[in-house]
Amino acid sequence: MKKSYTLYSMQKRIISVGLVLIILALTLGARLFFVQIINGKNLQSLALDQWTRDLSLTAPRGTIYDTTGDTIAVSYTTYNVYVRGREVKDDERTAQKLSTILNLNYESTLKKVKNKNISESLLKMQVDGEIAERIYDLKIDGVYLSENVGRHYVYGDLLTQLVGFTSIDSTGQAGVEAYFDEYLKGIDGYSYVQSDLQGKEIGGSLRYYVQGVAGDDITLTINSKIQIILERILSKAYEEQKAKAVTGIVMDAKLGKVLAISSKPSFDLNNVPRDDLATLFSFSKMTAVTDTYEPGSTFKILTISAALEAGVTSLEDRFYCPGYRIVDGQKIKCWKTTGHGSQTLSEAFANSCNCCFIDLALRLGVDKFYEYMEKFGIGEKTGITVQGESSGILRDKKDVQRVDLARMGFGHAIAVTPIQLLSIVTGIVNGGVYNTPTVVEKIENTNGDTTFTPKVETKRLVSSSTSDIVNSLLKLTTNKTGDYIFVEGYNVGGKTGTAQKYGENGQIAQGKYISSFIGTYPADEPEYIFMIMVDEPSAGGYYGSVVASPYGKEFFSELFDFLDRPKDDETAVRKEVIMPSLVGLSLSNATAKLKTLNLFYEVEGEGGFVTEQLPPAGTICYEGETILISTA
Repeated sequence: MKKSYTLYSMQKRIISVGLVLIILALTLGARLFFVQIINGKNLQSLALDQWTRDLSLTAPRGTIYDTTGDTIAVSYTTYNVYVRGREVKDDERTAQKLSTILNLNYESTLKKVKNKNISESLLKMQVDGEIAERIYDLKIDGVYLSENVGRHYVYGDLLTQLVGFTSIDSTGQAGVEAYFDEYLKGIDGYSYVQSDLQGKEIGGSLRYYVQGVAGDDITLTINSKIQIILERILSKAYEEQKAKAVTGIVMDAKLGKVLAISSKPSFDLNNVPRDDLATLFSFSKMTAVTDTYEPGSTFKILTISAALEAGVTSLEDRFYCPGYRIVDGQKIKCWKTTGHGSQTLSEAFANSCNCCFIDLALRLGVDKFYEYMEKFGIGEKTGITVQGESSGILRDKKDVQRVDLARMGFGHAIAVTPIQLLSIVTGIVNGGVYNTPTVVEKIENTNGDTTFTPKVETKRLVSSSTSDIVNSLLKLTTNKTGDYIFVEGYNVGGKTGTAQKYGENGQIAQGKYISSFIGTYPADEPEYIFMIMVDEPSAGGYYGSVVASPYGKEFFSELFDFLDRPKDDETAVRKEVIMPSLVGLSLSNATAKLKTLNLFYEVEGEGGFVTEQLPPAGTICYEGETILISTA
């Protein structure tokens, strides 16, 4: 039967076909929009990856300078060696030559050369220019070189913990190199070459070179010359005292900038001990920032500052020391078990009398004591730009008993980091004004624009009058027998500390101590402040006055030579004393003899007769020095 179509039915068919075509056109347009506009860059990248082979060109890391402009760490060009197995014509000959020149295992090199299933294999990184030139001159098919960056540390075994080091692929792994890696690493460049479907280079094709952007330069607050002095002193103390470790810090007392900081033992940054991870971790840790310890008598600077500021003591006060205090039924000994007798506040500070500082802490009371500890920043991080900073340990106030408070007064039952303690003391002696400690001055990009400056908090810890009193006490403590004799002719202040260490079980580790010294110059209005900590000295003594203080004298002597600083008093003279023999004498007779010679002493043991002395008889000493007496 013949079917007839009306005009209406024909229109419906045309409209339907038109709608289908429109839908198809819209679908195709949407797909093209997605492919070309939305996903275009990604597809171009994939296409480029198929058409080309690229080699990364590591950007030079930023240079690290000290505060005077001396170079500390600098980048230099090295090369990575690659092989593209599909392009190699003679596998055995290529592997033999490369393994010999690069000092690689032949079999493992041959395996990479024969591998045709991947575009390229890395043979060795950070090859120096001379070896790279030898490989280039051989013109071996399938062997390529790309630029990399090596790191050279100008002073080698200097600033090991602070500066840190990089990995073989130029990534910061420790110290400033790691903390500021984002600034130092720059933006890598690339080298492209066109290739066929098998990944082989197309002869005579275009090559592309995308220049990298160098990293930002860092200027430290460190003065490399003062750093050299510090590290020499620390190395000497480490060896002579047969210590587990020694840590030192030098700061600008007015601005809180770290001028030198280090720990011993350490290692040469140009020869990182990567095969010994335990040693690497231990020696590269910035213990001055990461490790906490019981400070002992150096903490008395904080206690006396709080007591003076709170008005619970004055220079007119007197204290009696029988050699101990009874607090909450517990006997707490002074370091001088025979007692100091009656003494002024100044004398008690100079004698480092524990009984006096127990009294001061108890006068303050828990609430007021904690008010000042929190104001000083005990139990909080300083904010210094160094990895792994610890906050110290301050017990929860509600758990503190009077006996705990008594021990805190002389630096026990509380823990600080060296940088935390020294920055607080710096704030106290700097007219009472605290500045956040800093190790980085600034960071600048290649255009000279500043991209980073440290955030520095400034706050008042104590009044200027309290600061003046503390400075006068520090001056008296180091110069007991006359002005300007701690370092002959110079106005140096200071305080020593001795603290017992604790074992993993929380109990006191018998025979293990930390000896420390904090020194200021000039004592009346400090510009420089120095700290040394000797961890577990084992050469005979352990008191800070015997172990740490002598290295403080030596540091300041070398500092004044470097600064070419004239003496504050040309007439000041340290009088020589020949050390007498004390062994066999009663303790009372031995101490009486030392007093007549203007020598001070520390007593180890509670026996009645001297069994050992340090230094030995016949040694040339100076008035005002401290002698160690051991009793059975």
